[in-house]
Parts: sequence; C-alpha cells; structure tokens
Amino acid sequence: MSKGILLIEDDKSLNRAVSLKLSKEGYEVYSAETLKEGWELYQCQDIVLIICDIGLPDGSGLDFCSKVRAIKERTTVFLFLTAMDTETDIIMGYEVGGDDYVTKPFSLAVLISKVNAMMNRYCENILSIRKSKNDSCIIKSVDIIFDKEKKFVIKGGEQLFLTANEQRLLLYFLENPMKVLSKNQLLEAVWDVDGNFVDDNTVAVNIRRLREKIEENPSKPSIIKNIRGLGYIWERKCEKL
Repeated sequence: MSKGILLIEDDKSLNRAVSLKLSKEGYEVYSAETLKEGWELYQCQDIVLIICDIGLPDGSGLDFCSKVRAIKERTTVFLFLTAMDTETDIIMGYEVGGDDYVTKPFSLAVLISKVNAMMNRYCENILSIRKSKNDSCIIKSVDIIFDKEKKFVIKGGEQLFLTANEQRLLLYFLENPMKVLSKNQLLEAVWDVDGNFVDDNTVAVNIRRLREKIEENPSKPSIIKNIRGLGYIWERKCEKL
C-alpha cells in the first residue's frame, strides 16, 4: 500500500527536518515550498497524506485543502501545520475538510506520532472495508447505500462524496444503528484509541459536515440525532445486502 506523503512548508529548515524524519520512518516524501509546487506534485503522485502549512507565500493552505477536496474520487488525509491556534482558526481547518492539525512550534516526535497514527488508521480503514467471507460488503439504510469494498457511497441514486473521516464516521454509524454512541466511542473508532491529539470539536464538526450531506434538513436532523449528555444515535434501521 502506498505511503506517499506530500509536505508543503515554506520554512526551508523545517521542511528539510520533517522530510528527513518522515523518510527515516519509511515514508515516501514529496516536499514543496509553495502551493503551486505542491499542487503539481499532488496531481502526478500517489499521495495518501498531505501535511500543509496554512500561511504560504502564494496563498492559504485552507484554500489548498478545499481544492483537494474538490477532487471527489480521492480521499487524501489532510493534516494542517499552523501557528494559528484560536478556536475559530481550528474550526475553519475542519470546515474546509482537514482531518487534523499540529500547532507550531511542535516537536518532531509529536508530529511523527500523529502521522503514524493517521497513516495506520488510513491503512486499517482500507483493510476493514474489504469484503470478508462471512460479511456483506454492502450496507443500506434509508436511501443510503455504502459499498465497503469499493468505498462507494450512494444516496438517492447518486454518488455521495465524503472525506476519509466522514466515510469512517458514516460506516461506524451504519455498523452500529439504533445505538447511542458516546463521543469517546466515536473518537476511538474513527480517530484514535487514546485521542491524545484530537481537538474537542472534532466529533461535533465532522458530524455536522456529515449531516449536511445526508440529512434533508441538517438543522433538524432525523437520521443522526444528538442524545443530550450521552452522545449520538443513527436512528434508522440498516440491512446488509
């Protein structure tokens, strides 16, 4: 399985240090110092994870993430590097499709730990949705059909495009319908078992984004409901086809 990582960071020393450390971890690293260089690499290489600074000489990493997410057939994992650590800045990163972030200054050990966890989850997600002998690879609920083997989601007869985290979140709900799932359960299943580097807003933001894609009225959800003080529930029956 590909382990291609695209690093976009204009600080030459930091770019070199992170690239070297990732390479020693066994990853294939493609580095760029501008968004233009990064986009050219992204288009011609098999990239699994993007590590991108937000403030770059030729634009914003937020806009770059939006551009990446517009390529619907790719589910690249996106990690922001940012010196902006206010709640608004962090939420903006999630809103444009980011999966996680690291606030500058940071230690290389923390960054590598996060990257390893994200890459492991990516690989596990690919493996988990492959068809097994005794398990159907297709789940249906209301007008949503999830093909776990092909990572293909259809709603109302049309393909539904989701980020990697949104897809994992949807699958977890579909595999656990009519059950109240706590925030910690969702963090452990979709992000990380200990959640050391996951922001408190992660679950809420991703659920809101998922609701906007599957609910008729996201402001009054009827499928993914919030159970105050307990968590969330997929309030629809599911069947394996």
